[in-house]
Amino acid sequence: MTTPLTMHTIIERARNEGRVVLTEVESKELLGQSGISVIDTGLAASRSEAVAISQQLGFPVVLKIASPDIVHKSDAGGVRLELENPGQVERAYDEILRDTVQKHPGASVQGVSVQKMATPGVEVIIGMSQDVQFGPVLMFGLGGVWVEILEDVSLRVIPVTRRDVREMVKEIKGYRMLTGYRGLPPVDESKLEDMLLAVADFATQYPMVKELDLNPVIAYSDRAIVVDARVVLEDTE
Repeated sequence: MTTPLTMHTIIERARNEGRVVLTEVESKELLGQSGISVIDTGLAASRSEAVAISQQLGFPVVLKIASPDIVHKSDAGGVRLELENPGQVERAYDEILRDTVQKHPGASVQGVSVQKMATPGVEVIIGMSQDVQFGPVLMFGLGGVWVEILEDVSLRVIPVTRRDVREMVKEIKGYRMLTGYRGLPPVDESKLEDMLLAVADFATQYPMVKELDLNPVIAYSDRAIVVDARVVLEDTE
């Protein structure tokens, strides 16, 4: 049984190492402790653990490589979707480790993350980065592959108000996708606002957080949930 992470232990790591890049599992654990809604995720260090976590969460599941050195997990062959049974999970576990080791032979691998397959919704990105001039800057936009293709994001310097984050949501060019698109119901924009405010509070409370990337966040008609996450801490003192 792994020891639960705390911000205190992570901050101490950053002070000792200078920079700490958390895996998806670690990032979600810390964000969940801060009240940010994240999808249930477990870390498997073996095929049997991957199967056990999958059965606990319920099929279908998603498996992803857990490595602080691999940012684009799909490009590295480190993602398998819609796994329906234990046999598929076992094969996916082996394939992920094989493919990622081939493409990133020097990467530090902690195992494979296992999460419930999220139902379709609108994918958005919520992020934060430390700017040299302005300090922590909050970001919102369309998520998934769209963030790199369209670069459709809005930015605000933290601290922010409810009015600020409401404007952030509405001013992106792809806002229409949030109001109902291709048969999907409109998303609950207030849940996105809540998450933006929570991320801003997280960054304010822990100034050692250098970068925070929630992509994608799946937005629904009644909730929003973080499906993938990456947190980077850096000791700037």
